[in-house]
Amino acid sequence: MVGFIVALLVIWAILAVLGLVVKGLFWLFFIGLFLFLAPGAIGYVRRPA
Repeated sequence: MVGFIVALLVIWAILAVLGLVVKGLFWLFFIGLFLFLAPGAIGYVRRPA
C-alpha cells in the first residue's frame, strides 16, 4: 500500500512540473500540487495522538 501511495505522489509531482513547463497546462500545476499535498495533510490530521 505504501508503494502505491509513493507511486501516486511521484505521478502527481510530475504532473505539477509538467503544468509549470507547458504554459497551456498551468492549471495542471495547481491540481498536481493539491493532489501532492492533500495526502500529507490528511495523514497529519489522522495521525495518532
